[in-house]
Amino acid sequence: MSVNISIKNRKAYHDYSILEKFTAGIQLTGTEIKSIRLGKVSLTDAYCFFIDHELWVRGIHIAEYAWGSYNNHIPNRDRKLLLNKKELLKLKRKVTEGGLTIVALRLFLTDKGLAKLDIALAKGKREYDRREELKRKDARREMDRREG
Repeated sequence: MSVNISIKNRKAYHDYSILEKFTAGIQLTGTEIKSIRLGKVSLTDAYCFFIDHELWVRGIHIAEYAWGSYNNHIPNRDRKLLLNKKELLKLKRKVTEGGLTIVALRLFLTDKGLAKLDIALAKGKREYDRREELKRKDARREMDRREG
């Protein structure tokens, strides 16, 4: 495939401290994958949750496919994620311990044309943490500017 699709969730990096990353497959319908190939996806408010022993993602907006007719999908439906049993158990244990959540970071297509979702175990940042991070970035940028 010559099309290189990679949609990122920049808000997640701002609002959360990323602890551990995973790559999961995602169950999609035909019109959803066609819409992803056109780049019509938003991950802004995407997060993952467990139902029984399955991991689901909520908040991914995949726009309706223009030529989908009556077969079109629901844009904001919950979608099942595909992970190994060992990874699922590890994530469930960490989330139930408390204070952690699972957020979607990036949706991309593999060379075979399969849609994959990078998810992360994350801890929410406080307002002062965000300010400190901005100060560090500004200081680093200023030092780089003076060196170069």
